[in-house]
Amino acid sequence: MYTDPRPQQEDQSLDTTLRPLSFNEYVGQEKTKKNLKILIEAAKQRKETIDHVLLYGSSGLGKTTLAYIIAKELNANIKITSGPAIEKVGDLASILTNLKEGDVLFFDEAHRLNKLIEEVLYPTMEEYKLDIIIGKGPSARTLQLKLPRFTLIAATTRAGLLSSPLRSRFGATYQLDFYTIEDIEKIVQRSSDILKIKSEPEGIKAIAKRSRFTPRVANRLLKRVRDYAQVRGRGIITEAIAKEALDMLEIDNMGLEPADRNILKAIIDKFEGGPVGLDSIAAATSEEKDAVSDIYEPYLMQIGFLARTPKGRIATKEAYKHLGLVKDQNSML
Repeated sequence: MYTDPRPQQEDQSLDTTLRPLSFNEYVGQEKTKKNLKILIEAAKQRKETIDHVLLYGSSGLGKTTLAYIIAKELNANIKITSGPAIEKVGDLASILTNLKEGDVLFFDEAHRLNKLIEEVLYPTMEEYKLDIIIGKGPSARTLQLKLPRFTLIAATTRAGLLSSPLRSRFGATYQLDFYTIEDIEKIVQRSSDILKIKSEPEGIKAIAKRSRFTPRVANRLLKRVRDYAQVRGRGIITEAIAKEALDMLEIDNMGLEPADRNILKAIIDKFEGGPVGLDSIAAATSEEKDAVSDIYEPYLMQIGFLARTPKGRIATKEAYKHLGLVKDQNSML
């Protein structure tokens, strides 16, 4: 799926090449950047570590990039792990005991952190102490290790799944929103310049318009359009070339792929426009439930094609219009 905002294998080298290295290079998320700049500058003046930071929002919006920039601004080393990677207390202990004063520890997919690991993490975030239980039964004893002061940056796409005790221990919480088309155009142009791709402004706009307001998707589409321009064009991304390439990939002018359209059509054709539950949508489209809720649904809601009600999901008038269908006047929306 070309518009899947989650990181893919092919994105690893691309993300490394195109990743902004400072707040000045980082396009968009202006409110978050301003708050982070103040947080970092104040901590520097006091010669302290910054509060633990929680970043949440859809995949591909730049949470990992912000973590790298924060570490760079603090002149600190960054250690990276993820919720699913920490399976045992020993895994967490080995990471924490290798941290040095002022280091940044980045936790991706924090919502998938084991609850037992969470409980061990609480005192490390508050008191910078790690309690380890050695032995079992009556002979068990607790060993307390003192840790250097570090900053934990956690990223998640599903903040609602984080436990309240864990959320409360972050001193700074920021939500990353979808980008504007103008910001996406700047990002695509910057990526085009770095990759030395010849492009015209209208070609850049055509890519940005179908990028689902997400930088990772925009960069991925840029690569595919570059390939098409090299084979079918003169190696230059023009508006016509960009549209031809994206049409061939079945990505329409709103950034919808076949899977998005299938979800909307299923709601309209099989469930009379809704309301319908997530399980029913997943079954009707042969998609994973998490894929529907995490990949397709956020963007369809963002552009006003899907609405969530207490009774379930509903296809809106705009969805009918985009698909060229006539909406039943007796339906809810």
